[in-house]
Amino acid sequence: MRTTPVIELERSALGINTPVSLKLEHLQVSGTFKARGAFNNLLSRDVPGSGVIAASGGNHAAAVAYAAAKLNIAVEIFVPGIASPAKIERLQAYGATVNVAGNEYQEALQACSERQAQTGAMSIHAYDQLETITGQGTTAMEWQAQCPHLDTVLIAVGGGGLIAGIAGWWQNEARVIAVETEHTATLHSAGGAGGPVDVVVSGVGADALGARRLGALPYAITSRHVADSILVTDQAVMAARRALWNELRLLVEPAGATSLAALLSGAYQPRAGEKVGVLLCGANTSLDI
Repeated sequence: MRTTPVIELERSALGINTPVSLKLEHLQVSGTFKARGAFNNLLSRDVPGSGVIAASGGNHAAAVAYAAAKLNIAVEIFVPGIASPAKIERLQAYGATVNVAGNEYQEALQACSERQAQTGAMSIHAYDQLETITGQGTTAMEWQAQCPHLDTVLIAVGGGGLIAGIAGWWQNEARVIAVETEHTATLHSAGGAGGPVDVVVSGVGADALGARRLGALPYAITSRHVADSILVTDQAVMAARRALWNELRLLVEPAGATSLAALLSGAYQPRAGEKVGVLLCGANTSLDI
């Protein structure tokens, strides 16, 4: 595991008229924050001889595969057809047995559950599990120590494990704002419906933010400790991704730029003097995309 760095951007950097703290969590081992939850699972639970098994659009899988390799644990991964080739290659490089099942995360999860019942391997859920959420929450613990005076943090949301861990740590000491693309809006839809509901998943963030339904545990936490939910367009996400590369030479996947897109597009309007934190959550991409 790494303590990931923070860049303090001055007012007007990237065209934003407010101080911004960028948490570079895309530099975490395995390329995303998800390594935190993976290690927490493997170090806090009893792992059977048949090893571990997980389903993911790619980033959770990479984290579980990386952690398992470091701890000499056998690992089998199920990914949906929308998983990027770069992520599948990363999984294979970590030594995982990789299975492609269905086209969306939910289908891969179903296939993973069936296989787990056959092998008895320990399942690690990508977001709807206490050990996973607690591990992701260490991101906020670390960030607060680095930047103790943040007023607001913007967090991209898929199934909700990351934002649940972060919101659970801050518990309204800082305003936690959910940011989702219009086509991966699990938390936003849950807020409107009064609980998790299925959503149709598509667009640039689908391979990393493509959970079809917000987790039950994340909903219980975020409904109490998340201040607002914001939607951004795919175009805004890709513009934020280009800005990070052009201005700061930071390469992130679309999901990693989603939170910043809320600021750059004006979907989130900071108050005068507000100290805003933006989490760059993932970098499992390739240079040619």
